[in-house]
This record gives sequence, structure tokens and C-alpha cells, in this order.
Amino acid sequence: MPIVELNGVRKVYDTKVAVDNISLRIQPGTMFGLLGPNGSGKTSTIRMMIGITIPDAGTVQLFGEPFKRENLQRVGYLPEERGLYKKMNVLEQLTFMGQLHGLTEGESKKRAHQWCEKLQITEALPKKTEELSKGMQQKIQFIASLMHNPELVIMDEPFSGLDPVNATLLQDVLIELRNAGRAVLFSTHRMDQVEKMCDEIALVHQGHLVLSGSMREVKSKYPRNRVHIAYEGDSSFLQHPSIAEAKNFSGYSDIILRDDACDAQPLLQSAIAHGTRIWRFEVVEPTLEDIFITTVGGNVDA
Repeated sequence: MPIVELNGVRKVYDTKVAVDNISLRIQPGTMFGLLGPNGSGKTSTIRMMIGITIPDAGTVQLFGEPFKRENLQRVGYLPEERGLYKKMNVLEQLTFMGQLHGLTEGESKKRAHQWCEKLQITEALPKKTEELSKGMQQKIQFIASLMHNPELVIMDEPFSGLDPVNATLLQDVLIELRNAGRAVLFSTHRMDQVEKMCDEIALVHQGHLVLSGSMREVKSKYPRNRVHIAYEGDSSFLQHPSIAEAKNFSGYSDIILRDDACDAQPLLQSAIAHGTRIWRFEVVEPTLEDIFITTVGGNVDA
């Protein structure tokens, strides 16, 4: 049974169509990436999913039944817009947010300590929010969304403002939740993060669903026509007729082969024939960023 099921949802603000006929399902134990550029309709889709706004058309189901507000106690939500109380200290704030989700004061404090230890920020517990860095505040709000052990975890741009070390900490937590059977949806325009973490994806552009499915299904629709070459010496092999595009750096090149050049071996043979020393020659599948550019082209709002 899907944890989330959207069927043909549509949302219009004045004359702006934010979401147009989007359908998707999120199963338990799945890391689901909702991705697209800023303004594509990701946040509007999430807001309909959890009842912040009501669809103008289509239906929303959570936990196998039509949307009911009481089911939100089973949902953890990290919004893109942060909502912490600046004058309240971290322990008080997390305790309060845990109580809003039905925990006792004692259980809320216990979980706050456990989560802060897990995310290596116990020193922040007595501090006011306004005293913390942006990255620290992000981790506090991340914890607040998970205090009540939700079955559905929704993260809207969860890695915003985080350095690589702290982003990895949060990624590890999300993967643990997925492995424990939770459904995890995170929305981002960072496609490299989605590619590393997600089982399934939905790509939204200008309110429309333009790609969806498992990561493997999506990638299997596109040719393995990218070649990464690290080399030393003569670079004239990059003029080979099988190459459609080559980005050449110092001793390294990212290459896209022509559509009718399905075999990269002639390129390798050409490099060797020119006396070029090859350190790496790898034929790779397209990245999600490549697929996005191929799908929407230059038709992206600024």
C-alpha cells in the first residue's frame, strides 16, 4: 500500500498554474526524490500532499485513505522556509515541538538529547536559536521534524546551508530511516544528491511531471554515450568523428558521442594511435543533470 498517492492533482494561484495533473506514489521503505528547478512546482505539490493547500482538482491519499488531518501526526515535515523561535533555547524548542506531536515533556527532552548527540550538536541545547549558525539551525529543524518517529518523512531542500560534513550526517540519517521502512521524500534542485540517495524520482518542470520511475528505469531510457578520459600527451584524438561534444580540461575530457556512434572503442583506438597515454577511459551512463538538460533543454525559468 502506498504511503502517499497523488492522482491528477492541480493547483492554480490566480492565473499561475503551479501544478498541472501530477500523479505519483511513494511506497514504504522508499527514498523518493522530487526534483526540478526553482519554481517548478515541487513545494506546491508537497503542500497539497500534507493539507497546507487544497488541490483545485485531483485527489490526495495518505496511508491508504483520503487525506485526514489527524494522519499528519504520522508525518514529519521540514519546510523550505525555516520556522524556529529565535528567543527560545534549543532544548525548550525541541521539547515544545515534540509535545505538539503528542509526546510527553519527559519523552520530548529525552529524544531531543538523543538526536542532538546523534547529530553532534549537544553543545547547542542551552543556546538560543538566534545564537546559532544557519547550518546549526537547519540541523535543529531537521531534528524537530523527526522527534515523533514519523512514518512519512518529507524534506524540502534539507541540505540548504550545510557544509559537506553536516550534509553527509543528514544524508546518513535519511538512509537509516529508509532502511527502517519509513517513506522518505525529499525535494531539491540538487540532482547529484538525488542520484546518490534515491530509489525513485519524479522530475517536475513548469508544473508538469516530465519524468518518473525508479532510478534504473529512468536511466535505462537514455544511451550510455558519455565517455570520461584522463590522458597525457597528444589531444588530437578529440577531433574523432564519433564525438558530438567534448569538454576538454588539463589532461581530462568529458565527451558525448554522436547518436549513431554506439561504440566507444574506435575513439580509444584513435587515442592510442596518436601515441596518447590513457590513464582512464570510462563509458558512463548519463547523470540526472544530463537527463534533465536533455529533457527540458534551455526552457528553464531564471
